[in-house]
Amino acid sequence: MPARTTTKPNQVRERIAKEAARLICETGVGDYQLAKRKALQRLRIPEQRHLPGNEEIEAAVLEYQRLFRAHSQPQRLAQLRATAVRAMRFLERFQPRLVGAVLSGTADEHSEVCLHLFAETAEEVGLFLLDKGVPHEHGERNMKLASDDTQRLPTCRFMADDVPVELVVFAERARRRVPLSPVDGKPMQRAALQAVEALSDEPA
Repeated sequence: MPARTTTKPNQVRERIAKEAARLICETGVGDYQLAKRKALQRLRIPEQRHLPGNEEIEAAVLEYQRLFRAHSQPQRLAQLRATAVRAMRFLERFQPRLVGAVLSGTADEHSEVCLHLFAETAEEVGLFLLDKGVPHEHGERNMKLASDDTQRLPTCRFMADDVPVELVVFAERARRRVPLSPVDGKPMQRAALQAVEALSDEPA
């Protein structure tokens, strides 16, 4: 009688992480939790005891990009960072900070530039864009500011060339309250204009 084969939990986690990374890179799924659920369905894995963490998904995304997007992903990342620099210069009065995949380096053709701005009111940002003739849309985004504190913050979205730019508007007094990263749960990395210029080839 042949011996039964078993799949080790670490192997299951790795399969899920790789499939989730493929879905993120190929279909633009932006939410890691959703990518994991879709990976479970695609792999027909019923149990959810061995789900990889978000940091494992991010590492798998980087590996996928290294293997299958070695030329196109760095080009797109450079374009996104150059757009971020131009947008930050344009919005300099609101002390913009770059966050997310464009800063971390995992951004691809499905990514957008995300900036945190600081203003007395969200209307101030909207009026600035209106005055400059920039078509934009208003919205909201949930941001986790502590383990037990999630807030809905106002946003503005506009297009810069073919790149979507999202502005999340924080109150001036909340500048030191850094949201938690959805990847590792730690305070989100933010970069000011000078730091982003150092990452980008965009000339001053």
